[in-house]
Amino acid sequence: MRHNPARRTALLDGAIEVLAREGSRGLTLRAVDKEAGVPVGTATNYFANRGEMLAQVMQRILERLTPDPAELEEAMKAGTPRDVTVTLLRQLLERTRRERGSHLALLEMRLEATRRPELNTELTRFFEIQLEGNIAYHLDAGLPGGREGVVVLYLATLGLIIDDLTVPALLTPHDPERLIETMVDRLLH
Repeated sequence: MRHNPARRTALLDGAIEVLAREGSRGLTLRAVDKEAGVPVGTATNYFANRGEMLAQVMQRILERLTPDPAELEEAMKAGTPRDVTVTLLRQLLERTRRERGSHLALLEMRLEATRRPELNTELTRFFEIQLEGNIAYHLDAGLPGGREGVVVLYLATLGLIIDDLTVPALLTPHDPERLIETMVDRLLH
């Protein structure tokens, strides 16, 4: 396997865009090569198979979605714990919109995982680690709601994100910024 980090990143970013645009059925090593703008056959030098590529795509998506530490630090200055939580969720929605392809790729991987047990296992582990990390961050920061409250907020926010990504017109009569405030007020008090 090759070890050029810049080329690997370009291939993973290409895979994310192919997943987001064409779905899991369109994700082939050849399609990734084309999206990354590299010679045909390059992806086969970096990934032994499609499953290995998907595992690395998950990690690349995590890199792309991880909030900037300065952004988190600024959010922590938002005032009350409730205001901090609202600010963090608004930042999450903004990152989702900015990294639309990453989120759509994750949705495609969720769908494919319903048909591929090995991917389901890996994706479940990936999301468990992320959820536990979010719970720990929330609790360590002294934000309201406790462990179960964070899980309920996660589920509600995921619904908001999925609709914002896939059927944004549904939310047009509703202000997502205000919906975030409502979710925090109702779910964490």
